[in-house]
Amino acid sequence: MMSARDSGDRIRHENLTAAQDPFYLVKEEIQGLVDSVQKNFKDWEQLSATLESPQAAKDIIAECDSIEWQVDELDKAIAVAERDPARYGLDNAEISQRKRWTLSTRNQISTIKKAVQVSQSNGATIQVEMMRMPMNHSAQKMGLASSHDEDFYVTESDRQALLMKEQDHDLDELSATVERLGDVGLTIHDELISQDLIINDLGREMDNTSNRLDFVQKKVAHVIKRAGAKGQIMMIIFLVILLLVLILLVFS
Repeated sequence: MMSARDSGDRIRHENLTAAQDPFYLVKEEIQGLVDSVQKNFKDWEQLSATLESPQAAKDIIAECDSIEWQVDELDKAIAVAERDPARYGLDNAEISQRKRWTLSTRNQISTIKKAVQVSQSNGATIQVEMMRMPMNHSAQKMGLASSHDEDFYVTESDRQALLMKEQDHDLDELSATVERLGDVGLTIHDELISQDLIINDLGREMDNTSNRLDFVQKKVAHVIKRAGAKGQIMMIIFLVILLLVLILLVFS
């Protein structure tokens, strides 16, 4: 007979093995998704008469499809382990337990999915029958509402047309401004060309003046060189006398 200590060790070993086994990790994740879709299904049943119901139904069906795919993948993994349980540290009882869980989960999801699909089908049938019924007082009200909608669309169309007209006017003003800026740019371009011609002429005049000045300087240097020291002194005296004469003429 197994002692209490041996039983506790076995339970701890099984818990440790379960924590390390990828099956239990995937199972826990799928179970969380199943709980979530069951909650969404209950909420959807309460919203079955509202406008949000069709979208909620589509979401539930999508969640069911995702869970079914994951359960199928888990079944494939169980089938691989079933061929050689000892290799994965499993026994037949554990394999059977895992298969029962995936079957139960698949049945739960299938039941929810079929319930939502049937409800959608019935809702579509009711809508078709309502469309085939002759126009009654409610339909007349709908006609009045449609008339109001048409008036709203006409008003909205007029507002859009006025807005487009204002935008066209603004675009015309912008186009005229751009044209004026273009004319100003052309005027500035012509003025720059004229200034460039003047600058070129001034440069040529300065070059000619510089050449003439160089020529005169060379002539003066040549004359001074030929005159010698005495000639230079005489020239300086002459220039001083000429300067004095010019000063007397200015002040007299």
